[in-house]
Amino acid sequence: MEEILVPLGAFTMVVAIVYILARRKERLTLIQHGADASTLKMDKASNDSLKFGLLMVGIALGILLGNVISETTSIQEEVAYFSMTLICGGISLLIYYGMMKKHDKDNELKQKD
Repeated sequence: MEEILVPLGAFTMVVAIVYILARRKERLTLIQHGADASTLKMDKASNDSLKFGLLMVGIALGILLGNVISETTSIQEEVAYFSMTLICGGISLLIYYGMMKKHDKDNELKQKD
């Protein structure tokens, strides 16, 4: 199990660092163009929390399914873990995309009324 957790932790740390640096660059660009950083919506923060929450649940489900597949079939353990983690993580991001698209459509309809 440690063989999976260490690379997964390292990957998560790299993603977090890239995210923090990108957010910093976005704020600096806003300030450079005369806008205040407070113009960033709070909804964006809650949407990001939803996105990362869904992604983490998807990754966890992928790891569990990878374990089930590697124990019940003749598929190699590495292939089962890696493929299920990516598939479930991707599905969770597609769910998030659908939720946001529906939310945007609902807001557009409310603004027209």
